[in-house]
Amino acid sequence: MALTITKIESTEFSYPLEDVGTDEHGFNLVYDPGETTHRKLFGLRIHTDAGVTGEYVGGNSPGAAQINTFADYLIGKDPLQREKHWSEIKRALRKYDRMGMGPVDIALWDLAGKHYDAPIHELLGTYRERIPAYASTYHGDEVGGLDSPAAFADFAEECRDAGFDGFKIHGWGGGDDTRDLRREIEAVHAVGDRVGDEMDLMHDPACELETFADALKLGRALDEEGFFWYEDPFRDGGISQHAHRKLGEKLDTPILQTEHVRGLEMKSDFAAGDATDFLRADPEYDAGITGAMKVARMAEAFGLDVEFHAPGPAQRHCIAATRNTNYYEMALVHPECQNTQPPVYEGGYSDMIDAVDDDGTVPVPDGPGLGVEYDWDYIEDNSTGSLHVYE
Repeated sequence: MALTITKIESTEFSYPLEDVGTDEHGFNLVYDPGETTHRKLFGLRIHTDAGVTGEYVGGNSPGAAQINTFADYLIGKDPLQREKHWSEIKRALRKYDRMGMGPVDIALWDLAGKHYDAPIHELLGTYRERIPAYASTYHGDEVGGLDSPAAFADFAEECRDAGFDGFKIHGWGGGDDTRDLRREIEAVHAVGDRVGDEMDLMHDPACELETFADALKLGRALDEEGFFWYEDPFRDGGISQHAHRKLGEKLDTPILQTEHVRGLEMKSDFAAGDATDFLRADPEYDAGITGAMKVARMAEAFGLDVEFHAPGPAQRHCIAATRNTNYYEMALVHPECQNTQPPVYEGGYSDMIDAVDDDGTVPVPDGPGLGVEYDWDYIEDNSTGSLHVYE
C-alpha cells in the first residue's frame, strides 16, 4: 500500500556557541573568548499514515519561509515519489532561490530509508563507506586564535597530526583595518612551508577579496605553494562565469566554484563555460539530496569532480554514493573553540574535529535513512516559538 503524508512539522530552535562571536561587520563567525553566539536551525518532521517519519535538522529562516509556499501541496501525497515532488516544487519556487526544497527533500530521503530499512547511500548506490576529510577553519581572528600566519601554520600541523590529509584556510574578513592582502599571502606561504609537502591545501576567501587584481595576487601565491584548489575568491559573489574563466586562465591552481550558484542548470553552465575546475554541491543548498546528486552526475559527465559543501549526515550519504569526489569538509574547526554542530545528535554521530580517525576518514552512518537519531526534547526545549504544522 502507498504511504501518505499526513503532517509536516517545522520547529525553529536556538543553541549556543561558546567563545564564538562575529567579525567587525557581523558576517563571519570568529573565535571570541568569553562571547556566546546563539545560532538558529530548524527541526523538520514529515509524518505518514504508516507511522514512518522523515526527519532533518538544519536549514535557515529564508529557506523555512519558502516551505510555507509548498507544504500544503505535500499533504496527502506519497512521500516516496520524490522525483515528482522535486519537479513540482522546483517549478513552484521558480521566482526564489529554492533553498526551501533542501531540508524537505532530505527528510523525504530519510523517510524512504526508514521505509525500506536501508541507509540513504545504499538507496543511491554505495561507492564507499569511509570518507577522507579535510580541516576547514574558522575565519581568522585578532584575539589569540587564528590571528596570524604562524597561527594558521601551527593549526595546520595539529590537523595533520590528528590525521587530516587536507587543510583549508578561511582568511580574515571584517573592515578595512583587518582585511589585509599581505597577511593573507603570508598565511598561504606559512602554511605551505609548514605542511605543503604532507597535506592537500585549499583556500577559501569566501568572496572577501575586493578586486580581480587581489584575487590574482593571492592566486599566484597559491600557485607557488601548489594549493589543491582556490574557492570563491572575490566580490563577484562566486557567480560570474566570465570572471572565473579569466582568473583560471592566469593561474595554475584549480578553481572551485558554484557554492553560491543555485540550480543544476546554472552549475552546468559553469562547467560548460570552463568557468570552474571543481563544482560545488550541497544537499541543503541545492534542492536536497535529489538536487545535489544531479549535480554530481552532471559533473561526472563533464569529467569534473564535485566537492560537497559543509559537514552533515546528508553530505556523508551523498559522498558515499559519488565516485568523482575527494573530500568531506569538516567545518568549521579551530584550535580553541568547537565546531558549529548543534547538540542534537544522539548515538555518537559527530562533526567535531576529533571525529576524524587516525587515517583521516569519517564513517558513513549505516542506520536506516540518514542513520542518525535526533534529540527532539532538546529541540523542543530550546524552541524559539516558531512552530509550523501543516496537515
